[in-house]
Amino acid sequence: MSAQVTTFANGFRVVSEHMPGIESATVGLWIEAGARHEMEAQNGVAHFLEHMAFKGTARRTALQIAEEIEDVGGYINAYTSREMTAYYARVLRADVALALDVLADIVLNPAFDAREIEVERGVILQEIGQALDTPDDIIFDWLQETAYPSQPIGRSILGPSARVSGFGARDLRRFTAEHYGPGQMILAAAGAVDHDALVRLAEPLFASLPARPRLVPEPARFVSGERREMRRLEQAHFALAIEAPDYRAPDFYASQVFSGALGGGMSSRLFQRLREDRGLCYTVFAQSGAYSDTGLITIYAGTGAAEIGELAMLTIEELKRAAEDMRDDEVARARAQMKAGLLMGLESPSQRAERLAKLLSIWGRVPDLSEAVARIDAVDSRAVRDHAASLLGESGMALALYGPIDHAPYLSALSERLAA
Repeated sequence: MSAQVTTFANGFRVVSEHMPGIESATVGLWIEAGARHEMEAQNGVAHFLEHMAFKGTARRTALQIAEEIEDVGGYINAYTSREMTAYYARVLRADVALALDVLADIVLNPAFDAREIEVERGVILQEIGQALDTPDDIIFDWLQETAYPSQPIGRSILGPSARVSGFGARDLRRFTAEHYGPGQMILAAAGAVDHDALVRLAEPLFASLPARPRLVPEPARFVSGERREMRRLEQAHFALAIEAPDYRAPDFYASQVFSGALGGGMSSRLFQRLREDRGLCYTVFAQSGAYSDTGLITIYAGTGAAEIGELAMLTIEELKRAAEDMRDDEVARARAQMKAGLLMGLESPSQRAERLAKLLSIWGRVPDLSEAVARIDAVDSRAVRDHAASLLGESGMALALYGPIDHAPYLSALSERLAA
């Protein structure tokens, strides 16, 4: 069955897809507000708000929120990204109404109790500290900041400790007032759900919410640059980014296939050259991520201090070579991996609900699965080579290095090798 969409007069959207043979359902609220919607002084507040949703409402304590879902064997969680915040639960068929009532309560009626704010502040500060102690995690925040300096899309989702330490209920309420209007909300569900019944459940909860103006985030501007953090670690961590297409760009799928062929698995070029042939690293991969107005192809590897220079140069060589001799079989393999990942994900109600929300947010509709598969299949080796060539000379590169890094001018040397 294809997805069904209903839009209320105030802009609130309901999207669902019934999955035959499934006895559970994932129900969630996806809010079109994330880290890039924050002002600089608010950096980290969207994530803080996500945490506070589970800390009590006017009707439920934090314990009651957890108990009501877990008493029926369900699961509830949330996450914050740069462009969205999601609150979702997975429950059995009979408990969809309960899950939706709890989700609506935590999103629309958070208590923001002063004591709970202090408790959760400590939790978030620990989360920030954990990220800083995880090199192959924090380096991507630094890479994002380097690629988009002094811009909302470049800032950390968690926010800096100094700002998180100062947030209070007023800051949380201000962000929800600015960005949690019904026109920014999508109720998505998949699994054992009936669309008409879901709409009937949602109407008394969301249909009367007053519409609010949408605040458009600052446009992204990719910048070439380098950041290096010296620290005595066992490995040197290398992360390189090139600007890639946004979600709606005509070459979006070519970029996805290209990154898969370049570094998406054990058969990929980077894995074979850097790990299998040269033994320079244990972990190496490339991935393509997209936003509403920009994207990044990111390459990551962890290597020894003495090997970082060779690894960096070989990475550039593989980028250049991909624009010249990417083969049909490599592209076919990357397409197959991409389609398999898409189709396997659809077997999970949670992943399917998330996909519904994101597609509705991006396109204003939910394209049929066959449309996505056809676009993937349409990417051939010529399209991948042309796309790779277009990437290499446009906006330059952003580079982040962490660990026992020497003082060699890596970015300029890589740029020279790329241009040679």
